[in-house]
Formats: sequence, structure tokens, C-alpha cells
Amino acid sequence: MIRRLRLLPVALAVWAVAALATLMPATAAPLALGLWASAAVLGALCVRTPRPVVLVGLFACALAATAASHVALAQPDRTADALGEIGAGRAITVQAQVVGKIEPRDGERLAFDARAVMLRVGERESPIAVDVVIQVSRHEVDDPGALDVGAIVRAHGTAFAGYAGDRAVVVVDAARGVEVVAPPTGVPAAASALRRGLQRAVSGLSAPAAGLVPGLAVGDTAAVGVQLDEAMKRTSLSHLTAVSGANCALVVGIAFAAAALAGLRRGLRAAAALAALAGFVVLVTPEPSVVRAAAMASIAMLGVTLGRPAAGTSILCLAVAVLLVTDPWLSTSLGFALSAAATGALLLCARPLAAGLARWMRRPLALAIAVPLSAQLACGPLLVLIAPTVPVYGVLANLLAAPAAPVATIVGLAACLAGPLPVLQSGLAALAWLPAAWVAGVAETFDALPAGQLAWVDGAVGAVLLAAVGAAIGLVIAARRRGGMLQATAAAVLAASLGVGAGTAALGGVAGGWTLPADWTVLACDVGQGDAVLLRSAGATALVDTGPEPDALAQCLARAGIGHLDLLVLTHFDLDHIGGVDAVIGRVSRVLHGPVDDAEAVALIRRLADAGATATTAGVGLSGTLGGARWRAVWPPSDSAVYTGGNDASVVIDVRGGGIPSSLLLGDLSAAPQRALARSGALAPPYAVVKVAHHGSADQDPGLYDLAAPSVALVTVGVDNDYGHPRDETLDVLEALGATVARTDIEGVVAVWTADDELRVWRERVGAAG
Repeated sequence: MIRRLRLLPVALAVWAVAALATLMPATAAPLALGLWASAAVLGALCVRTPRPVVLVGLFACALAATAASHVALAQPDRTADALGEIGAGRAITVQAQVVGKIEPRDGERLAFDARAVMLRVGERESPIAVDVVIQVSRHEVDDPGALDVGAIVRAHGTAFAGYAGDRAVVVVDAARGVEVVAPPTGVPAAASALRRGLQRAVSGLSAPAAGLVPGLAVGDTAAVGVQLDEAMKRTSLSHLTAVSGANCALVVGIAFAAAALAGLRRGLRAAAALAALAGFVVLVTPEPSVVRAAAMASIAMLGVTLGRPAAGTSILCLAVAVLLVTDPWLSTSLGFALSAAATGALLLCARPLAAGLARWMRRPLALAIAVPLSAQLACGPLLVLIAPTVPVYGVLANLLAAPAAPVATIVGLAACLAGPLPVLQSGLAALAWLPAAWVAGVAETFDALPAGQLAWVDGAVGAVLLAAVGAAIGLVIAARRRGGMLQATAAAVLAASLGVGAGTAALGGVAGGWTLPADWTVLACDVGQGDAVLLRSAGATALVDTGPEPDALAQCLARAGIGHLDLLVLTHFDLDHIGGVDAVIGRVSRVLHGPVDDAEAVALIRRLADAGATATTAGVGLSGTLGGARWRAVWPPSDSAVYTGGNDASVVIDVRGGGIPSSLLLGDLSAAPQRALARSGALAPPYAVVKVAHHGSADQDPGLYDLAAPSVALVTVGVDNDYGHPRDETLDVLEALGATVARTDIEGVVAVWTADDELRVWRERVGAAG
């Protein structure tokens, strides 16, 4: 085992140095100098005493120094000074070549990686050579059919510096559109034509499986519906629609087998497999994630072909180090970490787990279970850093989908390559639809089962706990001696970790849901001095504001069993309304927000959009649906030059229907805009529920509340806050109207719903419906 892992310190050292250098670029040059000096010392020691540990240290220092040097040398071209005044919100034009596939963002926006070659700020135009991400509404692309990898584009809008650790130096918000200067040519054009041909071939087949065929075959998820996409994520099947090591391994394996059947020697077989893999990478677009997957697939295939897991593990560690030297920004990529962890788990853990499971079942079934189990045990601790949940049915879903996914991939890929023969392509696409329908059915079936997501402890603590649970599970299964000390210790760790993890998560997750009324449709979270109100109708959920900090919001969402938000409303950009947004980044389909009044607000909306949300500025007249309910924005006026930011420009929404009692959520409006709202004619009183403005401050217009005539007044407020909220005069107004006042500081979480045509109110610290 020690020899098998002898290069692991090298990979970990390079990874740590690359992460530090990319996250803190100022440290890159000192790190490089120090590591080169250490490598020189170790090199001198190697001449005198060439011990393995010294050689490993030399290797680690040299490769880590190279990674740090890469960042240091690249940094001058990545600074704001080199890119002009991009952070000042000025209008710019960027000319770039598309290098990554066009990714849909909730149907309305597109995002893609590109290599910028020219930047124009005002009248000044200058050449640049940096990686950028371009975001644009699909309606603002002048020639969508020509927008693909290899195209030359010109994006008009504003730009902002990318996040530390990201490969992209600049994020371009092309609000004024993207024009395609030149479509792809040569090999990229041929690959684009093949991909589009497959899209056309499946367009007449039944959804949702039809949209899944290009995803399984070539990683093109543009036609995968939002519902199916979410179901696959929740059942740990989303890796099937990404170009992963499995796809690349299939291509390599088929090419290698075909070359063997043709009687070619081992060297020529390897060359044929390599050529096939290179062609596949070009076909699915040679973006960094695809190149990474191809490298990992090559490593896994090499280990399997040689029958030497030790060799495969060593090559994996070496490949990770080399990839990080070549592209240090991979060190902060969760996709890279998941890919490396899954590959390492398959090489190291699949066989021992299969051997352990074979004590209780047939060996083929044991091996089939061991593969997804090892991957899930390795990747789970990383995934809980994104969302603190564990997919309960993930292994079983992967076990059932496993036979169909490779068939859909192979046949779908054949259909893609058969583009010049339309009849053959249509037949192959129809055949690929059958296994794709099975995969879609597995995802939807398991997603519909109860308790599909186990709430887990959030953050680094949760990751460590889940890693301990995973290690214990692996040891309990794989230990050769039954009842041995190691197995007993692992069982004890497993029991303790599960107890701590489940106990900590229980009231915030599965068990926590039992402490809430099952039929709630309006839920005011207890997040301290701030707003966070959930609305639920027909399985769809909206959140109005996020409270002041992420942990309290995450706890409320987990307790309510909410993993995804169909709508997030950010009424305005004060900290007590947006401070908890990190708890929902990457879990939101659409964002409705108030006027963006500063650079921090712009950056926040950009973060949500980067994570897959569609962002829309709210104004009077904007409306939409949430499950069976309908919402309307009744404030602020869209064309107002007065209400352009802050409390008085808070988004106010009217929500009703689909089980949600008529509700009015007033944000932080003060008395003057409340009076204007009352006069506007936009309201539809009476309201069953009114979320009182600004935590019950004294700055209220009694006339608005008299018009709204609330049956229940929700006051979202923190215990012993410094503002004296809610103020007595405001409570007096509400009580004079006969409203039932429910406040989160005294009563905790408040739930409201309708049953038997009666409005029900539940208070956490009272515990009775009224």
C-alpha cells in the first residue's frame, strides 16, 4: 500500500501550492523562490544519499515550484491595470474566440468560456490575451446558430474582475448583445455540425429522454429539461450527462478492442485508442473539464489494462501533479477534485469493497455495487460543501442506471457520427432513446420517493464527519477478518459519526420537518434581525430574502426540506436581507431583485447568475407563477427616478392561489412609499397575510395596513435587537385592525396555511395552530 501511494505527497503538495498561489497571487513568486531553493537543497542531498523519501521530496518541491512559477509569470497579464477600467461599470467591447461549449442558464441566458484578444473601453482599443466568461441573454445573440466553439465573437456590455482562483480573469455581462464575427471553421465547424445533427435527430422523439440522448453521448445538455436535470442531481446521476471519465473510457475501450480484433500489436492498439480519444475530445469540445476527464479516463484505463492498481494510482498522482502544473487554476475547481477523488476511489477501493460485499452476495453484483459505492463515498464529503444533503438512493439509482447509460452513450455517439447518413442517424437516435428513457425513468422514480435527501451538517465539519462515515463504511465492508480490532473500531466510529451527524442534522432536516406543520404554504424563518420568508405551492418553492447570515438560513431550509428554490426574491441589498445568500448559491432557478444600486449588488447578482440562476430586475407589472400560485410585483415603479435603491425601492410582491393565502410582502418600505403604494391601485385587498415592513419599525403608514386589512401580520425580527423593533406604535396599529400578530423573535418559526377554508397559524414556541 505504501508503494502504491508513494507519489501521493507529490500530488498533494502541488495541489496545495497551486491553490495558495491562485487564491493569493501575491504569494506566487515568494513560494516559487522558496520551493526552488528547497529543491536545490534536496537535489544536493540526493547526490549524496539517494533515498526514496528524499527523491519524493525533490520531485514534490520541483513540481510545486513550477506551478507557483506558472502563476507568478501569468499574473502581470491578469491584473486590472493590464485590462483597463473594467471594474468601473463602463461600457466595453470584447472580441474573443469561443473555447467552451455554450451552457444554458435556466433557459433564458447563455454562458461560455472564451479567449479574449481585444478590449475596447471608450475610444481606446488594446490587444489582450486572457480567459474570460461571457454571459448573455439568448435573445441578444445576433446569430445563435453560428455561436459555437471556435467562433469569433464581439461582446458588448460591462465587465468585472473574476473571482480569485478562477481561470477566467474577467466576466463579461453582454447586456448589449453578442455578435458573431466569424463562425467556426475547419475541425471545430465539423464537430459543431455533428453535434447539431444529433440534436435534430432526437428532436422528434418523446421528452424527457430525447433531450438526454445528446447529454449521455456527447455531454450536450441544452435540451435536458429543468425537472429532469434537478432529478438527476438529487439522485447522483448528473455525472452521466457530463463528459466524464466514463465516457472517455468507453471510447478508449472500444477503440482498443477494435484494434485488437483487427490483429494490431499492443503499441498500435494504444495509438488507435489515443487517436479515438483525441477525436472524441474535439467532438465534445476541448474545454478544460473535458481534457481533464480524458486524462483521468486514460489513467483508469491504463490501470485496468495493466491489471496493476498500484501503477494506476501512481500514474493518477503524477497526472494530477502535471495537470496542476499546466493549469494551476484547476486546484480550486470542485469538478477537478471530484474527478480525481472518483478515479482514485475506483482504483483503490472498488476491488476491496467488491471482495467484502462478495461475502454476502454474488461476486458480479458485489462488483456492480462497489463501483458507485466507492465513488459516492469519495465524492460525498466534497458535495456536502455545496449542499448539506446526502442522496439516500444514489448508489441504488446508479446501480440501476449503470447497464443503460453505456448503451445510450455508445449508440448515441454512433448516431452523432452518422450525421452524413440521415436515415441511419435517425434509426440510431431512436435506439439510443430506449436506454436514455430508462435512465430518465430511474432518476424521476427515485426523486419522487420520500426522504430522498438526508440533511447533513453544513460546511467543513459536515465534510469531515461524512468522510469519517465513508471511511468507516469502507473498513466495515472491506475488512478481511470479521470481528477484528480494525473492524470493531470502524464500526464504533461509524456509529458515533452517524449519531453525531444525524443528531445534529435531525431537527434541521428530516426530523425537523416533522416538527413543522406538513401543510404550511407560508413559512417565516427565524434568522435573527432580518427577513427570510418561504412560499410553497404544488412542489415549487420561493424564498423572499435570505436573512443576515448563511448558517441560520441553511438550517431553516434543511428543516423545511428545501433543497432547491424555483424563485429567490431579493427585495433590496441591505445585509439583513441578502447576507445569507451563500446558503442558496447554486440552488436557485430564478432571481427577482430590486434596483441594483452599487458594485457589491452587481457582484452578488453576477454570482447568482454564474451559479445558474436567471436574474430579473423587478418592477410594477412583472408577474409569474409558482406551482399553482401566481405572484405580482406591485413595487417599485419601473420608470421611477425616485425609488432607485435602498429600503424605499424594496420589491413588494402579491402572492396568492395554489394553496397560498393572499399575501403581501412589504420588504423594508417606509411610510412615504407605503402611501404611494396604497394610492397606486396595484393592490388587491383584503390580504390574509401581510409581512410587516422593516421588521415593525415605527416608520409605517397606518392607511396602507387599513387598506390591506390583514388577518395575520408577520413580523420578522431578531431577539433584543438594537433598534427596538417591533415598535409599540406599529403593534398597536395592527392590533387595532384585528390582525393576529406573529413575530419570530418571541415565537420562532411561524407557519401559515389554509385548511377547511380557515387560516391556520403555527408558532414554534407556542406549538399550537390558531
